[in-house]
Amino acid sequence: MHEIVIALEEQHAELEELLAPLADAEWERPTPRCPGWSITDVVLHLAQTDEMALGSVTGRFAEVLGSLTAGLAPTASLEEGVGAMVAAQRGRSAPEVHDRWRAGASALRDAFASADPSARVQWVAGEMAARTLATTRLAECWIHTGDVATALGRPVPASHRLRHIARLAWRTLPYAFGRAGRELTGPVRFTLTGPDDEVWDLVPEEPAVTTITGTALDLCQVAGQRAVAANTGLTGTGPDAAAVLDLVRTFA
Repeated sequence: MHEIVIALEEQHAELEELLAPLADAEWERPTPRCPGWSITDVVLHLAQTDEMALGSVTGRFAEVLGSLTAGLAPTASLEEGVGAMVAAQRGRSAPEVHDRWRAGASALRDAFASADPSARVQWVAGEMAARTLATTRLAECWIHTGDVATALGRPVPASHRLRHIARLAWRTLPYAFGRAGRELTGPVRFTLTGPDDEVWDLVPEEPAVTTITGTALDLCQVAGQRAVAANTGLTGTGPDAAAVLDLVRTFA
């Protein structure tokens, strides 16, 4: 868990580096990767979901979720629910949203640091290990750091934190397939190139029938639904190659 918490702290710092110098008007820039959302909306979303994760780790998930969704009509999908939560609290000032996110992110790191990594905690996708939830928070913050960077015309950097995110995408392939009502033919291997051209080989215990190859950055962007596999250098062989590249994800 310590390694994940350190990576989460570094990811929070990367986002803070983008946010800290912004004037109030810049917070209202549209984010092309999140249509209809400004930078403020993206950070508000992160604040809300960090608060949900903190509630999860401290055994208060239902209470926090109930507070964030109070008065909202039922929605047909998770994505619609997330949008409704942001819309309900839209209009807060940029400094208020910024401070809220920073406070929540700090509290969340502290909670993860003292948590049992294998403890089962509640999340929107059902129960999972606390370590897995921490990694999903790392993945989501990385995704939205990229959204903010793109809105500001900045490049989306690759870092060694992507290894945690890529491993999350690999380990949760059965969940991704199940969510789509499909089954994997057999084990999947990821052979990825990291930011320093090192090879990250994610190998299943049993022989893989499908192999995905490419850069970790491309894989993580596809898994975060920020790129389409056909527009990247990712390639695959085996019976599930196309389905893996279509269904891989790092979030509920």
